Amino acid sequence: MRAGWINVVVAAIVMLATMPGRTQGLGLITEPLLGDLHLDRVTYATINLWATLLGAAICLPIGRVFDTLGLRLTTLLLTLALAAVVWSMSQLAAGGWLALFLLVLATRALGQSALSIASITAVGKSFKERAGLAMGVYAVLLSVGFMLAFVHVGTQVRAAGWRSAWAQIAYGLILIGAPAILFLREPGAAAVDPAAAPATGTTLADALKTPTFWIFGIATALFGLVSSGLGLFNQAVLAERGFAQSVYVTFLAATAIVALVGQFGSGWLSLYWPMPRLLAIAMGIYGIALVLLSLVTALWQLWIVAVLAGLSGGMITTLFFAVWGQAFGQAHLGRIQGAAQMLTVLASAVGPLVFAKGAALTGSYVPGLWILAPLVLLTGAAALRLHLPAPSPR
Repeated sequence: MRAGWINVVVAAIVMLATMPGRTQGLGLITEPLLGDLHLDRVTYATINLWATLLGAAICLPIGRVFDTLGLRLTTLLLTLALAAVVWSMSQLAAGGWLALFLLVLATRALGQSALSIASITAVGKSFKERAGLAMGVYAVLLSVGFMLAFVHVGTQVRAAGWRSAWAQIAYGLILIGAPAILFLREPGAAAVDPAAAPATGTTLADALKTPTFWIFGIATALFGLVSSGLGLFNQAVLAERGFAQSVYVTFLAATAIVALVGQFGSGWLSLYWPMPRLLAIAMGIYGIALVLLSLVTALWQLWIVAVLAGLSGGMITTLFFAVWGQAFGQAHLGRIQGAAQMLTVLASAVGPLVFAKGAALTGSYVPGLWILAPLVLLTGAAALRLHLPAPSPR
């Protein structure tokens, strides 16, 4: 059990290492990068879209690598490779859009896809019981870690420029991330508990035949689509409702703080309630938040939306981390989580485009919210009738 909790901490550090491959991380350097490399926003948006879509292709094969070769060595090599890519990006010359595309593609593939799967798999394979609680603690560590990392990197970008900030991340991956991975106990029954039986579980092919995979996969992908679209255009959405930029910043902070309650709360509740019921509740709350967001006109109403969005977002994130091991076992967990992660990556790539196109066609973000909210609510209703399968011993 102690080794499992050590893996939770190491896995959180590994997930933090994915920051330069995530939209929020790249967003910290977007404006100075565009000015430095003399690129326009349309070109950069196109680079980002295709890099994200192509980077998702590594999700399935990397899951097989983790299941076959183990996590410690492969995660270490991936982290060092990401460090090399991030450092190379900090040295990029102006006008090199093709080189930028290849480097952003590499950060997406290594960070957002491969290392994310490694991190989630490390926790999922370390806990057969109480996985929900472990994932709740893991999610809280991630939220706190990312908030601190965003503040530090954002400050460094303002003080010394994006190149210095990106180079510091590369050094951090080498000096902090890589040594931390050496403490990772190879997850699985034999590694964490020598007296336990070998890991068993459902194959990816059989998992894809179950309603559990698709309902949880679609739910988290739909959440990723909406949250990525709102994440990129949140300020514009709130401005349309009459709120200033300062309110937007406070709204983000409030949502992140409330998400901590949702993360730990859903992890604790998973000890007593089935995960499909928790998913139904979370999707119901999120759907209501989207409806209210399209209607708010007063500040007190916006804080209600912030509470609902943060609470449900924290719950959905934790359930996405926890469900695959509980439903399908540990033997093929890397492959299964790789397939699930690919759905969320693809959805997060499409989300901003959906919001942008919807606003361009209708002149408002409200119609998009009214279309997406019922889809979220219907997915939650489908989860109410779901029962997790027992992992088959293969």
